[in-house]
Amino acid sequence: MVRHRKVGNVQYKHVNSNETSSSSGSSENSTVGKAFKILSIWKTMVGFFCFMIAVYVGTLGYLETRVNTPLDDEKVVQESGLAIPDRYWGTYRPGVYMGMKSREPRSPVFGLMWYELTASSRKGIRHWCDQGDNLASYGWLRHDGVSFGEQLILDHPHNITTSFIKTPGGEHGGHWTVRISVNAENNANLPFVLIWYGALDESLGPAAPHSRLWIENGQLLGHTPQLHNFKVALVPHKGKVIHKSYSEAYSSGLHVLKEKLHSLLKAERHATLGRLTSLRPDPELDDKEKDVNFVPIQLMVETPFVLDVVYSTEDLPTPPLKGEEYTRVLDEKRRSFDEEFEEKFKLSEKGYQESDIAIARAAMSNMIGGIGYFYGAGRVQSQYTREPVPYWRAPLYTAVPSRSFFPRGFLWDEGFHGLLIGRWNSDIQMDIAAHWLDLINVEGWIPREQILGAEALARVPKEFVVQNNAAANPPMLLLQLARLVKTRPHLFEPYAPHRKTLDRMFSRLQAWYQWFQSTQKGEEPTSYRWRGREDTGDQLNPKTLTSGIDDYPRASHPSNIERHVDLRCWMYAAADSMAVIADALNRDTSKFEATRDQLSDEDLLNELHWSPHTQTYADYGLHTDGVRLVRKQPRNPGEQPKVVRSVSVPPQPRLVTSAFGYVSLFPMLLKVLRPESDKLGKILEDLDKPDLLWSPYGLRSLSKSSPLYMKRNTEHDPPYWRGQVWINVNYLALSALKHYSAADGPHKERAGQLHARLSANIVRNILSEYRRTGYLWEQYSSEDGRGSGCRPFTGWTALVTLIMADEY
Repeated sequence: MVRHRKVGNVQYKHVNSNETSSSSGSSENSTVGKAFKILSIWKTMVGFFCFMIAVYVGTLGYLETRVNTPLDDEKVVQESGLAIPDRYWGTYRPGVYMGMKSREPRSPVFGLMWYELTASSRKGIRHWCDQGDNLASYGWLRHDGVSFGEQLILDHPHNITTSFIKTPGGEHGGHWTVRISVNAENNANLPFVLIWYGALDESLGPAAPHSRLWIENGQLLGHTPQLHNFKVALVPHKGKVIHKSYSEAYSSGLHVLKEKLHSLLKAERHATLGRLTSLRPDPELDDKEKDVNFVPIQLMVETPFVLDVVYSTEDLPTPPLKGEEYTRVLDEKRRSFDEEFEEKFKLSEKGYQESDIAIARAAMSNMIGGIGYFYGAGRVQSQYTREPVPYWRAPLYTAVPSRSFFPRGFLWDEGFHGLLIGRWNSDIQMDIAAHWLDLINVEGWIPREQILGAEALARVPKEFVVQNNAAANPPMLLLQLARLVKTRPHLFEPYAPHRKTLDRMFSRLQAWYQWFQSTQKGEEPTSYRWRGREDTGDQLNPKTLTSGIDDYPRASHPSNIERHVDLRCWMYAAADSMAVIADALNRDTSKFEATRDQLSDEDLLNELHWSPHTQTYADYGLHTDGVRLVRKQPRNPGEQPKVVRSVSVPPQPRLVTSAFGYVSLFPMLLKVLRPESDKLGKILEDLDKPDLLWSPYGLRSLSKSSPLYMKRNTEHDPPYWRGQVWINVNYLALSALKHYSAADGPHKERAGQLHARLSANIVRNILSEYRRTGYLWEQYSSEDGRGSGCRPFTGWTALVTLIMADEY
């Protein structure tokens, strides 16, 4: 007889003893039950393990994509391109001596090249602004950022003046005319060759069939979806064209246009003209898959010579300017520019001579004329990405520090640029700031160096291309916006022109500010640390590029215990700036004020950064002064000897008091200290000592008493922020001195005296060096005042205009 019973969830047969014993049935049931329990546990563990793998992979994928994911919020830039016709066309190619383009990603670009056709000339073709060209001088004399500019280029033995005037109107950006005037010294008539070209940017992919360029009846013609049909005519206004030639060509990118032109040149012997060089057809166009995207027109001329390059569209009935009418309008533009400059900066009223004012105008104009429009995607990396990844494609409207050496956007530089640009034209500056803030990612990070497009990328050493999302840069852009709000509040009142723009900026500014607070915190409460320092073994003192003051001496051995006093002060100023902006927008200011008040507590600041021994503020970290560079002999035959750092005294956790310089001044520079602070008094006392920071040319970046004063950082790295005079930090010093001279306190008089003397020293030296060299410089020697670094550096050195105007 068979019966059924359940064991657990499984039903089994139970048979009588004639078929099997009861003991064997019980054993079998127990074994099967255990097997099912083990199987169940195993399945659970496998499932949990698979779930954790999925979570890990999903989290890793999420973290990997955060670095190049835009902040999910309304864009600050709402209108661009043809929606802002006044700034549609411009000299937005600061890296070339003369170039025009529109604020469109696929804008056609136009530009100037030239060369000398003499047997003795070895200068080659001029195109990109290049220090190696060794021009005596070049730069804008006047530039309003909107409708007009005038530039002088001294390329011995020729003087070249370029100017442009825009004629607004129509639906496709209006007309413009570029005038190129060439004169030889002593009225000599030397063979001279001008090339004006049009080109299409292929970095976004082939432009045809949507955009085209071609030559017809000696004129450059073109078509793009935004501009429709346009033409560019070369109209001589004065002088003689000896020979003219052109080519329709294919170029692989804007970064090789000069090389492409060189490949098209063909030397000839002419029966009456003698030796000349013509442009020949491009053999690359035999490839049917390649289209014309580069059209150069070459003129061999007798000097003096004046050429009008006239761009026009079909939809604007107003004729473009040329000839005598251009001359008349140019004179009017010059006069109105000079009047507006005086109205805004009042230098004549302050007693400056016309020769000084002309330099100040040139400084400001070079800042404005150095504004470019870039489009592309940078390369970024985070700790979660194995390889660099592309940022999203985006436009950037920005000024550049140097047309020759840094013709691209830099984040903390732009904060200083905006101080001057905003004084001249607040619309331009707010537009620039808006473009920068639209580059913020979902983490709240903004890449500090923007390398967008083929031309920009071609000029950057490989090791600087990739931007890391742990790297900060001083939040000067935030401070500059707050300054604009404080000094020109009417621009941000309800229904005022920039109120809505600032409102759209706020969430992005808040995200950026919070990114600093969460990623740059130090180990001690209220301390901060610049990330990105690496000890490569060959640096005398590892650089801190993220701080903006690259090789300024920090702790000799990078570690997590570091505390950087300048960053702490930047965060005080950032919290204060956020409070100012929030208040202007009627937002909650309490959390920003709480952080500001905490970081302004001098007791906390002194506990972290004040040295009772040296009576100075300093960084803290793992440090020794017992370091030097030595040449290490190679272990293997054939290897070159290397220069490396040798440490003779082991590092200890300590304040870096031996490096007295700009970093030591930040509690004063950013106005953290109270007017009655005795620490402020000590800083002002030290500031005035020639054996420390004071020089007849401005405050030097590092004290003469520092062990690393003017020392090389590696075998190939000359000193950079180790004693030279930098104008941006001197501007901060002047701003702080003026602030303390206006505040009641025991140091009021001394601050005022130092302000007057320092301002006079800086202005006198910059003007003197400009007259001597024809340039503003990246930095100045504290020993003899001579300009050094790259030239022209019309980034923050152009702040000399504001210093002369006594505006901070």
